[in-house]
Amino acid sequence: MALNYIWIAFFLIAFIVALIRLVFFGDTEIFMNLVSGMFSSSKSSVMDIALPLAGNMALWLGIMNIGEKAGAINFLSRIVGPFFSRLFPGVPKNHPATGNIMMSFSANLMGLDNAATPLGLKAMDSLQELNPDKETASNAQIMYLVLLTSGLQLLPVTIIAQRAILHAKDPTDIFIPCIIATYVAAVVGMIAVAIKQKIKLFDRVIISWLGGITAFIILLVWYFTVYLTKEQIALVSKVASNLMLFSVPIIFIVGALYKKINVFEVFIEGAKRGFETSIKIIPYLVAMLVGISVFRSCGALDYINDGLRWVCVQFNLDTRFVDAMPVAYMKPLSGSGSKAMMINVMTTFKPDSFAGRLGCIFNGSSDTTFYIVALYFGSVGIKKSRYAIPAGLIADFAGILAAIFVAYLFFG
Repeated sequence: MALNYIWIAFFLIAFIVALIRLVFFGDTEIFMNLVSGMFSSSKSSVMDIALPLAGNMALWLGIMNIGEKAGAINFLSRIVGPFFSRLFPGVPKNHPATGNIMMSFSANLMGLDNAATPLGLKAMDSLQELNPDKETASNAQIMYLVLLTSGLQLLPVTIIAQRAILHAKDPTDIFIPCIIATYVAAVVGMIAVAIKQKIKLFDRVIISWLGGITAFIILLVWYFTVYLTKEQIALVSKVASNLMLFSVPIIFIVGALYKKINVFEVFIEGAKRGFETSIKIIPYLVAMLVGISVFRSCGALDYINDGLRWVCVQFNLDTRFVDAMPVAYMKPLSGSGSKAMMINVMTTFKPDSFAGRLGCIFNGSSDTTFYIVALYFGSVGIKKSRYAIPAGLIADFAGILAAIFVAYLFFG
């Protein structure tokens, strides 16, 4: 129901804003821009997202099927089982869903965009098998989705690459701020859902795992900043992410060979499911991206930014962060839109400006909540998202505040 109201709001707000611009400001092209945006986004949602995703889905669900048959997913489930059994009490011990969730999180941590979505959809499908009400999101699905929308990522490779393209003096200087901001978003999102679901966070296993993850992130940041040059950080980020990406199918294939499994047939079996899933999500992609397009094309985001700037001026606050806020507005709605906004901010204010750096941190601080909810829940036929969107937005908001704080701390 939440997505229903939000989607309706996109169109109604766009119509009202466009009508005001036409009647009071004589903008005769505003409705043409809205219609053009609708057709363009509906086309790109299929041609630029759904069809390329079909190939990735077929590839990675085929590989995941090999991993399941080889026992790799069950092995991974046993390792993270004690921690996940606390966060996902509705998932039975050593269930394959645990391994699928871990694979999905691993892909996101390493910034593996091409693999992250197929693995995430596979994890959601595994959780749907345990869901007693197939049209209503389960507690486990909501916890998984909120952690996913926090966008926890250790290697923001694409952001660093884009800064290098735009000739930033130090493309990797946003590396640490991005990690801090996205980690804050993940922890706040997890706490918000845990409170709602009455999960005991002061559990020895949960505290141990969170403490270990926090220590790992701190050590990683310390090692990168103390022992590596800026060029080496970029190189390690690129090599590590791609090494991880290619190692997964190799490990699965070797395991399948050891168990004397027909690897090719098992891959084809999984790949068929990937193509079917890609076709199923096209209507959800079109609906969400068209709604986002009209909301963006009407100029509503610009008016929100102008209002925020006015409020900051009234309270004598520094307004430099406002220049990067369009990235933060767009991030929960659209990943490609947020990236476009980030590039626009860097182009307008320069990559090494405060706004340029903050725009990059915003882009790396969380993931696309509305897009992910529509895509992941739509892929398994869930119609009632319950509190998934509010919890995801809480994580997004925490990431935004953390991004602003660390930007002033590092670059202010």
